[in-house]
Formats: sequence, structure tokens, C-alpha cells
Amino acid sequence: MKKDIPNHKVQDLAIAVVPRDEVVINPEEDLWDTYIINLRDEKIKSVLVASQGYGELEGQEMKTTTLRHFFEEIGPLEIKKIEPIQSKLFELTNEYWVSFNFDGYMYDKKYVFVKGSISQINFTPIPFLNRKGVMIR
Repeated sequence: MKKDIPNHKVQDLAIAVVPRDEVVINPEEDLWDTYIINLRDEKIKSVLVASQGYGELEGQEMKTTTLRHFFEEIGPLEIKKIEPIQSKLFELTNEYWVSFNFDGYMYDKKYVFVKGSISQINFTPIPFLNRKGVMIR
């Protein structure tokens, strides 16, 4: 029965979007980087990240290609780069769907950066990078 299925929630995992150093020096540089951050004291395995952007851009409906990234494992308190992202895509909703194995269970969670949320107003310190960016935990 449904009540017998354990409902494990994803904790201590984050997605961050961080400007490259060149962005600070050259504001015209439009590539930022996205990262997955394991804030657990234990490794996670078989990590799959699917990323996609969607919404309206310049008056037209737009949907980016879905990209998938696989990491065999992400160690405890470790950060991995997922992909670069162009700043013009910040006007779309950017979604990162993460699935992974931990302690014999499969977990998944959607991290959604809504339109316009990736901006300097929402900057926070990013663990392990000693830089600022936008992070969803």
C-alpha cells in the first residue's frame, strides 16, 4: 500500500548558479556556471541531473534542450560543476531535476530558478567556492 512506501526528503543538497570570474571583470561575458553541492557528511551515488529552461523570451515561447549529466558519485562536502549557462537564459525559468541513490534509496528533487531570480540581488556565499552566486537548497 501507499502508506508502506517510505517518503524520504532530499536534504543537504543544493544547486548554485555562479558568475565566472570574468563576469566581474568583464560584464559583457555572459557565461555563468551551475554546480551541484553535496552538503552531507556521506557520499551520494548515481547522480543524474536533467536541466532545462522554459518560458517566454523576447515575446516568444522558448524551451531549451534538456541536458542530462551523470556523476558516478559525489563525495561528502563536495561540489561538482554541472554546466555553463548563458545569462540571457536568466529570463527563463531554469529547472534542474536531480536524482541520486543514498543509503539504499532513490531520491529526487526539482530545483527551479524562476524567471529573473538569478541576479546579484539574490547572491549568497557559495560553500567550497569562496564566491557568491544564487543557490537553492
